[in-house]
Amino acid sequence: MGTQHTYRVIVRGTFDGLTEEGRARLLAEVEEHGMSAMQFTEEGSLAYDRTLKPFSYRLVVVSEAADGEEMAAAIAEDRVERALKELGHGFRDLRSKVTDMDTMKINYKR
Repeated sequence: MGTQHTYRVIVRGTFDGLTEEGRARLLAEVEEHGMSAMQFTEEGSLAYDRTLKPFSYRLVVVSEAADGEEMAAAIAEDRVERALKELGHGFRDLRSKVTDMDTMKINYKR
């Protein structure tokens, strides 16, 4: 087993083909899924607004450093797809932005 890195991944997409029941459930929970509630977690943190169009998930992915950011993005997108399907929500156009926390440079103020 090689070195593992921790990645923070933001997966963005668009809700698509929502049922009336799905729309009602999302609207009932919209206040719990605003930007202020977003955290990076392994299971992911979902954010969306009342338009029920775009959404974003923030996730933490730990994987082999040799597999790189592309693998972290694929793992994150798979988690998001499974989570949304379990909730019964349609979606499209997933795209990811990955940050490798182990190689990120931090500039401290003096």
